[in-house]
Amino acid sequence: MRTFGVEEELLIVDPVTGEPLALADALLSGPAQDGPAQDGPETGPTLEEIDGPDTGLSHELKLEQIETQTRPCRSYAELLHQIRRARGLASHAARRHGARIAALATSPVDAALHTTPDPRYAIMLERFGITAHEQLTCGFHVHTSIESPEEGVMVLDRIRDKLAVFTAISANSPYWRGLATGFESYRTQAWNRWPSSGPSAIFGSLAAYRRVVRRLIETGVLLDEGMVYFDARLSRHVPTVEVRVADVCLRAEDAALIAVLVRALVETSVREYHAGIEPAAVPTALLRMASWQASNFGLRTELLDFGTFRPEPAADVVWSLVEYLEPVLAEQGEFDLVQTGVAAILGRGNGAIEQRGVAERWSESNGGAPDAAGLAAVVEHAVQITMRSEKDESDTKPLPVLTWVRQDWREAPG
Repeated sequence: MRTFGVEEELLIVDPVTGEPLALADALLSGPAQDGPAQDGPETGPTLEEIDGPDTGLSHELKLEQIETQTRPCRSYAELLHQIRRARGLASHAARRHGARIAALATSPVDAALHTTPDPRYAIMLERFGITAHEQLTCGFHVHTSIESPEEGVMVLDRIRDKLAVFTAISANSPYWRGLATGFESYRTQAWNRWPSSGPSAIFGSLAAYRRVVRRLIETGVLLDEGMVYFDARLSRHVPTVEVRVADVCLRAEDAALIAVLVRALVETSVREYHAGIEPAAVPTALLRMASWQASNFGLRTELLDFGTFRPEPAADVVWSLVEYLEPVLAEQGEFDLVQTGVAAILGRGNGAIEQRGVAERWSESNGGAPDAAGLAAVVEHAVQITMRSEKDESDTKPLPVLTWVRQDWREAPG
């Protein structure tokens, strides 16, 4: 069974107003870690309970966010434990400074933004202007181990047509600095302003992948290989494929579930490669349409099916992905777990649906447009859910497992 791990980007927020706070330096320097919490007794885990090399915290582009990392794991339960530990470490550090963490992919509440003091980030700010200045987005990156970079490229070529489904499942950013965006994952839209972001073409070989990366850097547009922001790429530092399309998830359970699905997708792709199955030659333009549709509508209406690239009910497309991955999931003892987890998400909705519901209950206008109190309530709710440590059984509403038979996109009529 392949190992896998994740990186989560989290917002640092004011517990009263919901505003993002530029405290990453303070959280990472730790000067207040030995003193009492500024807002009363510490309710999260102690540092002793989160010690060791299992988790880590690091800077991101903005001081209003912090990144967590898990160690490589082998099971859903182990990864879920690691995600909760990492969130606990970030929460502990934030509470020592009177702040909280929230697993929100964009900030519902507007505030001044501050770029992390770093020479590389300073160059990005100067070169990319408003794109870098406004880039307070929190993603969820899944790393799955590979045997070699050559195997990794074979995986990249075979997973590209299915990645938009993960954007829809994870969508958790309907608000952008005080505005209702009309999108379920506005993070995807904001992120795709970078010049190298989005889906990639089929590479065919490691040499071709390296050549594309080298040519992108040689344009002078990108600073370095770290700015090759493909939806999925080879990690520069560890032997993994890194899938980067998901919003950070409100619920740790959903994050771990998505990682399980990604790992199964990687393993399925490797098996298809060894069986001589060629990657589907879907045009990159169609992949962009699928990504946009997932970002815009999430699980609310329709997604583009990854076989036909025609609109189908979102639940059908999600279940079709589960069905496609069933052989690997069943072999690894994860199929029942995935069925239950997917049914839970489809039953209550993704993070975007949950955020919107909170805002509308608090909003004063009859049209449901968010007001300041509603958006602050969204952040408060997110803080609570981010740190929830036990599954609420009321969240799970069993749904029928739908069977969806796909046809290859090349055979679609018209």
